[in-house]
Amino acid sequence: MQLEVTGQNIEITQALKAYIAEKSERLERHFDNLISAHFVLHLEKLQHTVEGTITVGGRTNPLHAEAQAEDMYAAIDALMDKLDRQVRRHKDKVTSHRNSRPAEAG
Repeated sequence: MQLEVTGQNIEITQALKAYIAEKSERLERHFDNLISAHFVLHLEKLQHTVEGTITVGGRTNPLHAEAQAEDMYAAIDALMDKLDRQVRRHKDKVTSHRNSRPAEAG
């Protein structure tokens, strides 16, 4: 998965990039058909905001979430939790449950 991290009113350090890369590995563990991810970090006064958009293979729309906190690392954690839920829900929708029941004897 390709990671892209940009910032508005904040300098993106190697520590922030490494933290986002480490946390996004959890998303790849749950679903391996993730193509790219774009994260935008905002800083407005004391409010830290992180937006994340993940492009998934197939014809689906990208997954998008946003989180706010007083600390950038806490905002990244909250965002990854939201995206993780969306990825797992998307995987459940994509997975075929048609053959999961045994055939009825008749």
